[in-house]
Amino acid sequence: MEIFRVSRLTGVARIRDLDVTQAQLDAYEQFGVLLQDAFPNLSEDDREFIKTGITPEEWDDALYEDR
Repeated sequence: MEIFRVSRLTGVARIRDLDVTQAQLDAYEQFGVLLQDAFPNLSEDDREFIKTGITPEEWDDALYEDR
């Protein structure tokens, strides 16, 4: 399913195709199911994207911008 998010870190809008169902999204967004319980099949990076819109590359850029 395509998930649209705007990064809380950079403000960049992105769409990622993740292996989730509408029922999982509803459980998380509408019913307050914990992220890791709603999406046990996703990696930490994919769950972070759902929660904040932030990608691993953005974290790397923010944390290691001196490189």
